[in-house]
Amino acid sequence: MSENTKDYPIKTVVILVQENRSFDHMLGWMKSINPEIDGVTGNESNTLSTSDPTSNRIYYGHQSGNVEPDPGHSFEATYEQIYGVKLDETRASANNLSPTMEGFAQQAETIQKGMANIVMNGFRPESLPVYKELISEFAVCDRWFSSIPSLTQPNRLFIHSATSYGATANDMKMLIEGYPQKTIFESVEEGSFSFGIYYQYPPSTLFYRNLRKLKYIRNFHQFDLSFKRHCKEGKLPNYVVIEQRYFETKLVPGNDDHPPHDVSEGQKFVKEVYETLRSSPQWNEILFVIIYDEHGGFYDHVPTPVAGVPSPDDIVGPEPYRFKFDRLGVRVPAILISPWIEPGTVLHGPSGPYPTSEFEHSSIPATVKKIFNLKNFLTKRDAWAGTFECVLNRVSPRADCPVKLSEPVKMRESEANEDAKLSEFQEELVQMCAVLKGDHGKDIFPHEIVKDMKVVEAVDYGSCFSEV
Repeated sequence: MSENTKDYPIKTVVILVQENRSFDHMLGWMKSINPEIDGVTGNESNTLSTSDPTSNRIYYGHQSGNVEPDPGHSFEATYEQIYGVKLDETRASANNLSPTMEGFAQQAETIQKGMANIVMNGFRPESLPVYKELISEFAVCDRWFSSIPSLTQPNRLFIHSATSYGATANDMKMLIEGYPQKTIFESVEEGSFSFGIYYQYPPSTLFYRNLRKLKYIRNFHQFDLSFKRHCKEGKLPNYVVIEQRYFETKLVPGNDDHPPHDVSEGQKFVKEVYETLRSSPQWNEILFVIIYDEHGGFYDHVPTPVAGVPSPDDIVGPEPYRFKFDRLGVRVPAILISPWIEPGTVLHGPSGPYPTSEFEHSSIPATVKKIFNLKNFLTKRDAWAGTFECVLNRVSPRADCPVKLSEPVKMRESEANEDAKLSEFQEELVQMCAVLKGDHGKDIFPHEIVKDMKVVEAVDYGSCFSEV
């Protein structure tokens, strides 16, 4: 291990990225327990039609429970949610528009009548007891944005590489070849530090080409077999990524918070990870970061940043929109946990390194670079992104951090639907598995292999990766 981290008490950064929820949806009502949080009051609203001045207005509520079906969060849907108008090729750059955040209800109604009420509601603090305690005991960042205004896969790519290599949606060519950009994993390794990925189903980090190399096979660990043991033995690596269950069966529910998965399962998962880290002899050297990859179509009242956002690598998105990666996506939850953080800390926007810098997913590799004194940035985006080491606002570690967190209460009454059709991200994970298994040369690849595939079939298909 390198000795050049003496300026920071953190030797291990742990990253957990949950799925498809906005800040207001999950944490907006936490303002009631800490007024400093830029959350919601109930005065926030959307009209059902942005073009009809007589349209009914829906005010933001706190009645969220189990969500089904899944709201819209594609590049096109997100554009309408942010700007209140539908996307076409003449509006793709959005140069003359301001982000009003007025289109969530309107867009939701195009998916299913009545869905506006789903996207215009958030959770009461007591419905998310694990987050309520973590925010009270540690820190919340109320100005963290997804890296691009689109769906899961490209945003997850930004988290570890500060670019999606031009992807605004699924790119089948890149999925087969693996995304070629350098990642923070290689930077950590070059700095003589270690990394580990603890997975439960096929890990999405295998979308990166370099991580498919045989030499990295020992960096992948089954969560259920290795995480608690490594924590107990004090053997967690310097950069830890935890991947959750993106699929669910009746016996093993999904815990990634992606609708319609039960959010209480996500709460249980976060509780398990926290309590395991808390009991580790490494606890006083850990910074645990929980974020969400994108907003999932749920309302957020904070306008998305559109000024001074640099393209990571000057790669332009595909036709017809040719997105320039010059604006961020919707605000998402971010919780920062460490014994070096004062209780009730609220982190707002960053103080640099540029006047327009924001916290977004590229802030993770930027902060890891700073804490571990790594040599180079990955792209122009992590060079621009705000870093959050400032959240470590104590001169000594706390001894009063809770050992146990509250037990979540089950929200969904029904059992998991094993026969459900796959979400777009689940399809991409199956297709990635097909590539790694060598099935991409078959006639059924890429679309026929996922056509009509049920969730339980996808779990079985990807089970070979339980032995990685």
